[in-house]
Amino acid sequence: MGSGEPLVLIMGLGADSGWWPPRFLEALQMDFMVVVFDNRGAGRSDKPDVEYSIEGMALDTIGLMDHLGLERASVLGVSMGGMIAQEMAISHPERVRKLVLVTTGPGGPCSVPPRPEALEQLLLDRSTTPPEVIAEKTIETLFPREWLEAHRGEVEAMARRILENPMPGHAYRRQLEAVMRFESCNRLHLIRAPTLVVGGGRDIILPVENSKVLAERIPNARLVIYSDAGHGLVLQKQDELAGLVRDFLKEDP
Repeated sequence: MGSGEPLVLIMGLGADSGWWPPRFLEALQMDFMVVVFDNRGAGRSDKPDVEYSIEGMALDTIGLMDHLGLERASVLGVSMGGMIAQEMAISHPERVRKLVLVTTGPGGPCSVPPRPEALEQLLLDRSTTPPEVIAEKTIETLFPREWLEAHRGEVEAMARRILENPMPGHAYRRQLEAVMRFESCNRLHLIRAPTLVVGGGRDIILPVENSKVLAERIPNARLVIYSDAGHGLVLQKQDELAGLVRDFLKEDP
């Protein structure tokens, strides 16, 4: 959608391209050709019950770029999508123009784990839990309670998007296993793409300390923290984030 320099957006664990807030996409496509897609296991993509890896999903993304004739693109990844984006920038640096990492982390020993209440939701058995319950618990984990209460319309729209393409239990488990194996701590210094790191001060899934680690270890990275935002920062702060990303990507390299 849109036109201009290509910008590839990569969604997170258990999510598909329908989770991107429409207003966020509309703002970005004013300046860029925006590409969204479903990771393996999610949405309308294939859902094989085989081992998934962040490295493999990075290759999936590059394969999509090849198919679209995109030699190089800016890449924005959220949560697990941010891990995929890191892997692209580390292992395939010639394909990444600029890098935006939103509410994500490095995995491994230098990462800060989810808060207990978030971990409980992440480990929920998706094979036996009704999709409506999964959607409700997901939303409760993504956003601070006071924001949920003040934005019921946006929350209901988000719930509808989540329920459009429920993720099979086996596919969610395969994605989660890939996240748990990922580690970039000792490779972040290899990233050469100009990088913007964005974190939420109220994030209980990947606490904001993870964003700080990324910004400290990626050369010349810029860090922006929204102190009142949760893991669902892309929806909660969509207008501010879209403006921040547009300004960053339009700057001279």
